[in-house]
Amino acid sequence: MIEWIHPGLVIFLGGFLIPFIRSRKVKLAYFLLLPIAGLTILILTSMGVFGPIPPWPEALHKWHIPFLQYSLELGRINKLSMVFGYIYVIAALCMNVYALRVKNDWEHVAAMCYVGSSLGAIFAGDLFTLFFCLEIMSWAPFFLLSFRGTKKAMGAAVRYVLWHHFSGVCILAGILMHIHNTGSIEFVHMPWGWGRDYLGYNLMLLGFIINSATTPFHSWLSDTYSQASPSGSIYMTAYTTKTAIYCLIMAFSGVELLMWMGAIQAVFALFLAVLENDGRRLCSYHIISQIGYMVAGVGIGTPMAINGAASHALCHIIYNALLYMGAGCALAVVGTAKFNRLGGLYKYMPISFWLYMVGGFSISGFPLFNGFISKCMTIEAAELLQRPYIYLLLEGATVGTFLHTGLKLPWNIWLQGRDEPPPDIRAKLKDSALNTPINMLIGMGILASLCVFMGIYPKILYAMLPYPVEFVPFTTTRVFSITQMFIFAFVGFWVLRKMVKGYPTYTLDTDWFVRMPGMRFVRFCNEPLINFGSFLDKNILKVTYFIISCVRSPIPEMRMTPRPIGLGALVVLAVFSLFLIIYV
Repeated sequence: MIEWIHPGLVIFLGGFLIPFIRSRKVKLAYFLLLPIAGLTILILTSMGVFGPIPPWPEALHKWHIPFLQYSLELGRINKLSMVFGYIYVIAALCMNVYALRVKNDWEHVAAMCYVGSSLGAIFAGDLFTLFFCLEIMSWAPFFLLSFRGTKKAMGAAVRYVLWHHFSGVCILAGILMHIHNTGSIEFVHMPWGWGRDYLGYNLMLLGFIINSATTPFHSWLSDTYSQASPSGSIYMTAYTTKTAIYCLIMAFSGVELLMWMGAIQAVFALFLAVLENDGRRLCSYHIISQIGYMVAGVGIGTPMAINGAASHALCHIIYNALLYMGAGCALAVVGTAKFNRLGGLYKYMPISFWLYMVGGFSISGFPLFNGFISKCMTIEAAELLQRPYIYLLLEGATVGTFLHTGLKLPWNIWLQGRDEPPPDIRAKLKDSALNTPINMLIGMGILASLCVFMGIYPKILYAMLPYPVEFVPFTTTRVFSITQMFIFAFVGFWVLRKMVKGYPTYTLDTDWFVRMPGMRFVRFCNEPLINFGSFLDKNILKVTYFIISCVRSPIPEMRMTPRPIGLGALVVLAVFSLFLIIYV
């Protein structure tokens, strides 16, 4: 039997060769070839070339490496990891097409390291390999943010690393406690509860919750995703949070706490998006809201809910990348995504508008789009479990998503006319050559086609999910009710459309409780604490000189006279004791 080739390793190592290819055309072709190579490996794996994939939850085990007294497993292949792997490489291909005009080769390297480490995490069969891949995933977005070069992007990059290193410390502490309790490093379903015996598992759960941007630990996402370059932000929308959802499914499915956190998050993020003035930040809040559906599905824990969480994660990668591409087009062409500085771009960028609307209909859950076939599964699972409050929260969040992403954002960027746009925007709008680059439109077109194709033929996705799917999305009651909600939401928006224009505001988020005390602490260290330290240093030196002058002989001829060792030791001891008293 042919030995399995790790698709993540191919993409990860292959990315480092990009800067050394001299020909621009060869370099771009190679850049597109990397995800195609990963997709080819996954297709061969599904065909059984490397061995048959057993039914869920069993797995095909590959690539064992000895490590200390343990065995690292780099290739645990099951139905869940395969479906995540497929979407990861397909999305990477579309993103690479979108990013073809990027001149910085090292940004391509960071992106491929990001994709490769994400694949490494979902195929990891042990906790050490998982932790190692998650740590790489925390550094790749740091460089994607840094390469934009702005002061805000650099600050966001540092905050991203701090958040994810904190989550990494929690995960590592949980792993070590788990090994101490069980002696095993296998990545399996973990027990959960309250008490000292579950401390390690709660720390591990906290790390995954932070990585998935679950409320109240979601603020890093809206803070960082909107600061990356138009192409860099596309990669960031897909991998970190969805890999965390995969980890939650594998380790903590059925934890009721997650059900409530996810349902509340789905609605809470919509309130934060109400006054948002930046198109990409608004999309970021809707990422957080949609993650709430996935986390709630993991918490419900039934086979239908797990299928719903997994399918929604996969569909979300596709349509959310499409949404970010649409907002990124405005940023790339005009130079801003602020609502108060945009409007009337439809006559200059009509194709990007319609492609964006496919993503808007998908995230809203319109019938015949992929968001409908995945989101309804989680909502149905909550209803069947007789959780009325969870059902109402998830159903209500659907309307808010349509109002913001499907109506507010395209209205403010493409459709709303402005009497007096800013001079710099006005000059660009008068440029007849203004248009979206063709590679961006191709990348968006592929993703839009997938949104429609999966929405019309859901059985293709359902066949890949871990559990057998008996859910039927297209029922008369469901289609009629959701269409009715969208019609009333549109009527309300149209009546109040003049009130949803952009205002130069900044949305306060939960990171305020971390950033404001942290900022004050840094200021305290920079000014009062340093001044106090300088004051102590000067006065201690004065005291030291005074002590030395006291023990010196007043007769100059006697100053060079040797003294007993005890006197010198006494002086040193006295000075050292004074330091201890003051500083300790």
